Amino acid sequence: MAARSAGKPAAPLPEVNFSDFAGIRYLHLGTEWVQGSMKLSAPYEIELDYVQRMMAWLLFVEPASVGKLHAMQLGLGAASLTKFSRKVLRMRTTAVELNPQVVAACRGWFKLPPEDTKLEIVMADAGVEVRNPRWHGNVDALQVDLYDHEAAAPVLDSEGFYADCRELLADGGSMTVNLFGRSSTYAESLARIVGAFGEDAVWAFKPTREGNTVVLARRQADRPSRALLADRAQSIQTRWSLPAPKWLRVFKPIKPIA
Repeated sequence: MAARSAGKPAAPLPEVNFSDFAGIRYLHLGTEWVQGSMKLSAPYEIELDYVQRMMAWLLFVEPASVGKLHAMQLGLGAASLTKFSRKVLRMRTTAVELNPQVVAACRGWFKLPPEDTKLEIVMADAGVEVRNPRWHGNVDALQVDLYDHEAAAPVLDSEGFYADCRELLADGGSMTVNLFGRSSTYAESLARIVGAFGEDAVWAFKPTREGNTVVLARRQADRPSRALLADRAQSIQTRWSLPAPKWLRVFKPIKPIA
């Protein structure tokens, strides 16, 4: 949890706990709903399919340039994306999180490394922090995964919020968003993202078996060739063991090429 719902009074932050099952550790915010996970034998790998898909921005950059880029996560969760960006991709990495218990849990139970010159944890409401001029034009990969303790719907899901996210992105930057929830409507969320970024700039995966749909929006619209995407996907798999070639079967621009 890294934000409060707009227009609603502040509620007490949920208690954080975890559970272990079959070699996987799961993060919970006081309910049975899973807010993140970690493979105990490989804590810096990304374990869940949808979280792996949040790395699809890698398809739009040269692999050799990744270590020079800046990743930001809105919502720490179990720190899977934060750890992967900092420890595996060796990027400058910033995570924005509202709940100090989540940060403490990630440090104590989920192997979140200490802050250093390339890792910063910002304790803030993501809806406020995205308007901080410090970050404008400064983020190459923005990953948005903002859910409350009941995982019912995105906490921040307005066109204005997505427009603020676009302002964070550097030229050539991408935002990936996890859309999932029992009361959320995918088409409505997608329309808000399109309203902020433009139809030509938005790509989407098919839903995972669990119902997570990852949407990617580019700061500037572009359409890499399928050959280039296939080449980069193979490089991503070779370098970082992410199943990027499989992504291309279920990942397409929402507006077909005319």
